[in-house]
Amino acid sequence: MTSDLMTIRQMCDTFDVTPRTLRFYEAKELLFPIREGQKRLFTNRDRARLKLILRGKRFGFSLEEIRQLLDLYHRGDQQKTQITRALDIARDRLTDMLAQREDLDAAIDDLKEQLKWGEKMMTSLNQTPSMAE
Repeated sequence: MTSDLMTIRQMCDTFDVTPRTLRFYEAKELLFPIREGQKRLFTNRDRARLKLILRGKRFGFSLEEIRQLLDLYHRGDQQKTQITRALDIARDRLTDMLAQREDLDAAIDDLKEQLKWGEKMMTSLNQTPSMAE
């Protein structure tokens, strides 16, 4: 095996993914390893694509958006179309993530208030003599 090729185990170790993940991306036609019987051999191209797939997933891109970006690579325009589309998707995703953060911040503030209220109630209940005494 040449140093340009990696086994499924090497890919898993390098990218901290499972064999199932790699097979899933292969089934979705996002990766195209060389098949030698049951053995899968991943090329430099597969490694680059997997890096982009994992980065896209981390940012919340859908698999379809990732596929579109990967398919635009060989467009022949020095990746201008690919980068333009990636920027559009990234801007939309950032807007969504910022809105989610605002919602999460509001929920956290609400929960903190509820905890304060609950703690005050418990302190009050613990200080009030019980009617049963």
